[in-house]
Amino acid sequence: MRKQLQALRDRMAEHDLQAYLIPTADPHGSEYVGGHFACREYISGFTGSAGTLLVFPNWAGLWTDGRYFLQAEQQLQDSGIRLMKSGEAGVPTLEAFLKKSLRPEQTLGFDGRCVDAHTGRRYYKLCKQLGAKLDSQLDLVGELWTDRPPRSCEPVWALPQAGESRRDKLARVREAMARQKAGLFLLSTLEDIAWVLNLRGGDLACTPVFLAYLAVGQNSCTLFAQTGAFPAEVLEALEEDEVFLRPYESFYPYLGRLPQDQRVLLDTRRVNTTLLTSIPPSLKVVDRPNPTIAMKAVKNPVEQANARKAHHSDGIALTRFMYWIKTQAGKQPITERSAAAKLEALRKEDPDYLQPSFDPILAYGPHGAIVHYSATQDSDAAIQAEGFLLADTGGHYRTGTTDCTRTYALGPLTAEQKTHYTAVLRGNLALAAARFKHGAAGLNLDYLARAPLWALGLDFNHGTGHGVGHLLSVHEGPQGIRARPLAGSRREAVLEAGMITSDEPGLYLDGQYGIRLENLLLCVEAQTTPFGRFLAFETLTLTPFDLDAVDPEQLQPHEKAQLNAYHAAVRAALTPHLSPEEAAWLAQATAPLP
Repeated sequence: MRKQLQALRDRMAEHDLQAYLIPTADPHGSEYVGGHFACREYISGFTGSAGTLLVFPNWAGLWTDGRYFLQAEQQLQDSGIRLMKSGEAGVPTLEAFLKKSLRPEQTLGFDGRCVDAHTGRRYYKLCKQLGAKLDSQLDLVGELWTDRPPRSCEPVWALPQAGESRRDKLARVREAMARQKAGLFLLSTLEDIAWVLNLRGGDLACTPVFLAYLAVGQNSCTLFAQTGAFPAEVLEALEEDEVFLRPYESFYPYLGRLPQDQRVLLDTRRVNTTLLTSIPPSLKVVDRPNPTIAMKAVKNPVEQANARKAHHSDGIALTRFMYWIKTQAGKQPITERSAAAKLEALRKEDPDYLQPSFDPILAYGPHGAIVHYSATQDSDAAIQAEGFLLADTGGHYRTGTTDCTRTYALGPLTAEQKTHYTAVLRGNLALAAARFKHGAAGLNLDYLARAPLWALGLDFNHGTGHGVGHLLSVHEGPQGIRARPLAGSRREAVLEAGMITSDEPGLYLDGQYGIRLENLLLCVEAQTTPFGRFLAFETLTLTPFDLDAVDPEQLQPHEKAQLNAYHAAVRAALTPHLSPEEAAWLAQATAPLP
């Protein structure tokens, strides 16, 4: 048994706790969790990016998804913690397990800063139904983690060419507050805070943001952040716009001192449990989606122009990588991880490149069938001159954020493999070519990407598209393209001109291979007629599809024309930036289909 697990149980006994919950989370609901908040990893030893640990005095279990089953089995061996394979037959959900295991008068505890308020309320209701108790103010891991890493405190920097001033963004936020008759808006999601203030940082992996909370009043704006992260010029600019900096640690005491006569706007799905419970109960809480989510999703003209620049830079790296992998596979030792390192090195040659926008997915052969596969030292497969390599990667540039998936044929393919690839490609092209009336949501368009697969009796079990931020999170709402509504969602977001959304149909055959083809699409105005406004998509991503995997006979004439036009645009944009050998290869790789 891990000594950390036993130490936690000792603390639980001191606090008379019968169950303690440790999610993979920080106080801001971030997709990536910094080392200071890696409590689940510290106790369990499991290093995967997703999972929740539940500890009882005589039992402990860790829930994680299929990406990490193999890794978790190895890392949890002899730890005293049982692996609970989420989604597998016979494995209850964590809440179902709690409902069965927690007894009346027993107490469930967790650190409320790392559980969102919406989920915290569910746990409260569950405990009430069982006659049990809940304590959401216990950071037991913090009590025993003597060498806990400090919070990250990287320098904050001003975003150049934001396209809209900080003052104007705050004015729009205050207009949204006024519509809700709210005197105060509390914001804890780091991407939204960075967007409002036109600032970026380096406190999270793959997301250029900084640790902070923001309190916006009708005549005030207070930023709670680590003061040492702010250069003098950034502080001066904030103060000029009447945004005043206070220490990060002073936020929760500030909440307890709020005036009793105002309405507070917040989103319980975005703020944490401790934040909500720190607000005096006499205040009226208005639980609505953060207005900043919809605002930042619509990119202004400057952001759109910069996004095109970022995708041009990314297209150069991606196309050079495609040339390298298709010409070198089987000729030199290449593994999934070394291929990812090669692509990262190619991106770094651009002076505007900052960092990956997510952990790269380089999945060869059967690994491609694992939708969110991440190669580890143990699973790192050797890449041969045969079969498929799925590469899902992205980058943050000073001009914007990219996300692209290509599946490469590294040797001869079977007729079935080409049929599958061509069906996925046809779905990608159909969605990219969509024209639709304003008011449509992603649910209305999803069929376009799935229809070629459905015609073959095939499908994929993930969403077709997600929003993408501007030098923020690569996975951004509120829009998405999916076959069914998200469970618990308030409503499906309408697609608006200026939104950037991914287009990524796929197909996954367990134990054989996976295919995914992803471009980013900018929603644009198409035309206005007596019947209303119509929107369309502009494809931002610039790198070839692999014609070696395409069966041209299965493409309709309009699909060939669309594919040829896309490849002509790729060729024109990238050829001047490639070596003679790469350019000659690209001309052949994008040759028009007859």
